[in-house]
Amino acid sequence: MFTKFTNILQQAVEALAPSLPLQEDFVFHWKAITHYYIDTSDDKAPVTDTNIPSHLDQMLDTLVQEENERESGETGPCMEYLLHHKILETLYTLGKADCPPGMKQQVLIFYTKLLGRIKQPLLPHINVHRPVQKLIRLCGEVLAAPTENEEIQFLCIVCAKLKQDPYLVNFFLENKSPTRGASSRKTEVDIPNKTSVPEDLASGTEQARSSESDTSTGSCNASCRAVISPLNSSSKSSQHSTDQSASLDSMTLSPQTAAARSSDHNQNQNYNLVNSLINLSKSPDGRIVVKASEGLMLLVSLPEPAAAKCLTDNTSLCQLLTERLGTLYRALPQSIDAMDIESLESVNWGLDSYSHKEDAAAFPGKRALISFLSWLDYCDQLIKEAHKLTAVALARAIRERFLVPVMEPQLLQTSEIGILTSISLLNRIIRQITSNAMLRELVFFLLGEQRQPEAAGDNKHQLRYRLIEHCDHLSDEISIMTLRMFEHLLQKPNEHIIYSMVLRNLEERNYIENKPPCQEDKDIVENGQIAGAVDLEEDPLFTDLSPDNRLLGSNWLTASPPPTPDHTKSDGKTEVHKIVNSFLCLVPDEAKSSYYVEGTGYDTYLRDAHRQFRDCCGNCMRWDWPAIPKPLEKCNLESPFFEGHFLKVLFDRMGRILDQPYDVNLQVTSVLSKLSLFPHPHLHEYLLDPYINLAPNCRSLFSVIVRVVGDLMLRIQRIPDFTPKLLLVRKRLLGVEPDGPIRVTIGRVQSMACCHLCHTKSNLHNFDMVLNPNNLSHMKRCDDGNGC
Repeated sequence: MFTKFTNILQQAVEALAPSLPLQEDFVFHWKAITHYYIDTSDDKAPVTDTNIPSHLDQMLDTLVQEENERESGETGPCMEYLLHHKILETLYTLGKADCPPGMKQQVLIFYTKLLGRIKQPLLPHINVHRPVQKLIRLCGEVLAAPTENEEIQFLCIVCAKLKQDPYLVNFFLENKSPTRGASSRKTEVDIPNKTSVPEDLASGTEQARSSESDTSTGSCNASCRAVISPLNSSSKSSQHSTDQSASLDSMTLSPQTAAARSSDHNQNQNYNLVNSLINLSKSPDGRIVVKASEGLMLLVSLPEPAAAKCLTDNTSLCQLLTERLGTLYRALPQSIDAMDIESLESVNWGLDSYSHKEDAAAFPGKRALISFLSWLDYCDQLIKEAHKLTAVALARAIRERFLVPVMEPQLLQTSEIGILTSISLLNRIIRQITSNAMLRELVFFLLGEQRQPEAAGDNKHQLRYRLIEHCDHLSDEISIMTLRMFEHLLQKPNEHIIYSMVLRNLEERNYIENKPPCQEDKDIVENGQIAGAVDLEEDPLFTDLSPDNRLLGSNWLTASPPPTPDHTKSDGKTEVHKIVNSFLCLVPDEAKSSYYVEGTGYDTYLRDAHRQFRDCCGNCMRWDWPAIPKPLEKCNLESPFFEGHFLKVLFDRMGRILDQPYDVNLQVTSVLSKLSLFPHPHLHEYLLDPYINLAPNCRSLFSVIVRVVGDLMLRIQRIPDFTPKLLLVRKRLLGVEPDGPIRVTIGRVQSMACCHLCHTKSNLHNFDMVLNPNNLSHMKRCDDGNGC
């Protein structure tokens, strides 16, 4: 009670007393703090019951007022006094001793406000950054400490200062001591041109350090007096010194010197600012975790190479990211539904305020899933913002410590439920990743780093081969989810994805028959047949197509483009309208329903196809792809052609399109559509040009569709009232009629291919003039009168 009365009386006296010059006022408040330790014997009273917080606030206000009254960048006498008499060093010692109780909190607040409110650069001064370094080491030592909030505020303001002046980070790369114990961190940065320190101050500091091991409150106060007493005597002898400015110059470390020294010793350094933030990121308080994560993101983005290397080599940041990813991934329930994973709204890292009780769309495992995706998003954003050296190291660590040991066994398991869940999570991870470094490591993890052409039966990269196998799994759910995963992967801006999956097998163009072209069949149509295309009447798979077994409208076999003297341009590419017409003529009139429903032709896909193609071209611009195919004389046409495991599965699926569920067919055609968007001349030629002469035993998308159409025409003949049933199915697909058993179509992939070719050749105007909007539509298969 008496102490509180004294505080009130002291504040009243200060308010009524005449104002002193700023320097005298500043010195008065500092001496009032030092006298407390000399005169007071009550060590148990908390600091809030003393005048110390008030005096510290007055000192800070005085420094701010002094700076405002002077020109920008000019150091005033109060600031010179603070630097010359090492007030921050003394406050650090008092805060570390936490004497009186709560002093550490007050010191952290003073440091934070000083760095935040003073505009002139303070950290280059040795008597600022050295005590700041020491105070940083005190932060995060104890989780859930009462000073945690002040600690994180202090660390964040230091990070903000480093973000403004990145070179300052070199002051915080401290040399490791070879004899330092695991818990001791007393080594400082070696400073050239060290400032001379008064012997009495040095002896007082050593005396304080020697008493740090005492735990009693009496010895705490004695320790503080050992530091305060020499300071008072030192301040008296140097109060009227006239060369303080010169002393300040010697106390300021040049950034060039600091950078050079940190570069020389980056293999043997501590980055205590990062270590303290990592410790606080493990706090049970979510707000502290978010603040610590923000501080780490500021530090990894600094452009200093020495700091980037020290961060990855000498801190546990990589370990923090990967271990937490693994822990959160393992915490996901195995029974979580794949559709719940797919339908979960976008998750961003930050303060996680999810409430299970308030969520109407809650499902088992949602809490754990959000936590995992939130941390994944943080890792991705951290790598995206990081220095290049740091980004590469962090991404590689995630691959080596999380993807390979944690995720790969889940993706290779044989349990159908486990496969579905793990692929759904992988799909979600692919969709969420945006950083180039992390995407590259994920792609190498999934597809391998090989760039040479594939060989049939080659499964050196087990995970890649297994995932492609899952596209043709007995479980339709697994097939659809895996195809969807590859579809999302193809949309990512990484050249190795499309090269590994498709392009590496097309480099030599050995899908083209190696024979001299004859004048008779050089890109012309003979007897209504495309040169080099599959003749269904002579194909052993379609021997049922006898003259007695054809529909009246079976002239669809000869509905290819009219003969022209030349179908190729000077660059070797087939004219667009010829290719488009070839695809349009594939589906006979008997199998079309767009005649009966307005606005359902291929043209409904044009706008979306144009947008997708534009986006794809934007991603591919920096990949330096050729504009024309590789000359045949430079290709190795003698080598055997293998389409690759991925295209093989897609073509196999496409060939069974009449017998597969609707959802599977949609996903297959969607993936083929994405492949058709890539503006590579070899991919165009092989996937979309029906005029090329395929090598023996080779197939293309066009040849696969031709066979499907031939099978379709045979089946149509066995279905009574086919046209009404076809129209009924279209209405079901549009939601007009109730759902029923449905089989699907090749119309979508055709329309996407046609639209893609038009945009590729920059010939959309001619495309619209030549094509009839009703020439392409969805094709359905009706079965036993129950619909298609």
